[in-house]
This record gives sequence, structure tokens and C-alpha cells, in this order.
Amino acid sequence: MTDAAPTSSRNAVVAAALDLFVAQGFEATSVEQIAQAAGVSRSTFFRQFGGKDDVVFSDHDVLLMQLRTFLADARRDPSDNPWYAACAASVEVFRHFAAEPDLARRRYAVVRQVPALREREIVTVFQYERLFDEYLRAELPGLDPIDAVAFAAAVTAVHNHVLRRLLRGTEDVPEQVLWDAYDALLHRFGVHPDGEDSRDDDVVVATFPRRMPTAEVARRVRDAL
Repeated sequence: MTDAAPTSSRNAVVAAALDLFVAQGFEATSVEQIAQAAGVSRSTFFRQFGGKDDVVFSDHDVLLMQLRTFLADARRDPSDNPWYAACAASVEVFRHFAAEPDLARRRYAVVRQVPALREREIVTVFQYERLFDEYLRAELPGLDPIDAVAFAAAVTAVHNHVLRRLLRGTEDVPEQVLWDAYDALLHRFGVHPDGEDSRDDDVVVATFPRRMPTAEVARRVRDAL
């Protein structure tokens, strides 16, 4: 998949394809029909997308690249809480789909109807989970892999739960709903930014929840010193 065509042209193809998928079914819709409905040539379609299923998941390729940049920028600031940064990155994904809820709902409806697309969706979700997992391990040397995997999976699961509320309903779900869920998640793992301890020039006294991963304890002590 390339970015040869302007974003607006790609979006037009996606919208046309989803309309056809909903109206006549994914399998019954041909590339030629999509191209005609979008006002592009068949060759242009294949320059933009590898196939019909790529149209459905095209946003995720772009989003994953954007999240890598987002997390790389967070990594440059040592004061950033990496656990919070992973949550913030996930919110960026939610914000993308919430910006065009009708389009997102049409995409969701198509995916629910086609087993092959549901399987690809599972793989796509895992890509986000793996991205957060790898980010946490890079930011917190010595972090227990189980803690990294557990938090990455929790972030992804919470995001998907809230996003499905938006996709299955007819009303918008405020972004704050997701932030509130992550606030509770960060507290549950004992890694909420509000738990950062105040600093003293001479003495540092720190208390941490027993459940807090040791790598996070080490990070906070290091930052305090």
C-alpha cells in the first residue's frame, strides 16, 4: 500500500467501498464496482490498496505508524510516565475513529459480517498490544515481561471495550469515558502519575503499593534522585 494518492482520494475510496459492502455484501462486491463508485480507475485502486480487505483496515496501518512516532516523542522526555504514555497513545486511536463515527460504524458492521475480516481484526488488535508491550520494556529496563504484557493487554482491552460502545450505539461516546477507564487502570496497577512522590533536597521518603512492578519502583526512585 502506498501514499501516492491524496488522503482525500483514499478516504473517498474507503467510504465508497464500505457503502457497497454494507449494501450488497463484502464477497459480492468487486474491485471494479468500488473503483467506479469512488470515481477512480482499477489501477489507482491497487496503487492505494492491496485488496478489498486492505480498504477495511487501511486506517490501522497509518495509526500504527503514528503511534510509533507518538511514543518515540514521549521517550525523549524522561519526566513522562511510560504507563500513562501508553494510555495516551491508545486515546489517539479512539480519537481517530470518534472523529467520523458513522464511517467507523459502517466499517465495524462489515467486519462483523465476514469471518476472514474478524480474524484479521484480531491480528490487528495484537499489533497495538505488542507495540505497547515493546514500548514499556524499552522504557523500563528490568520490567517483568508479565507486567509489560498484562498492562499492554489491559490498555488494549479497555480501549476496545469503550470503542465498541461507540460503534454499537447511535450516540457519541465522549473521549473522557476512555480517560476515566484508564485512570482506574493506572491506579489498579499502582502506576498512576498522581502517585509520583514529592522531592526533597536532602531526604527522599517513598512508599509504593505492593502490587507496583519493581521496574516502576526503580524508575520513580531514579527520578526522585
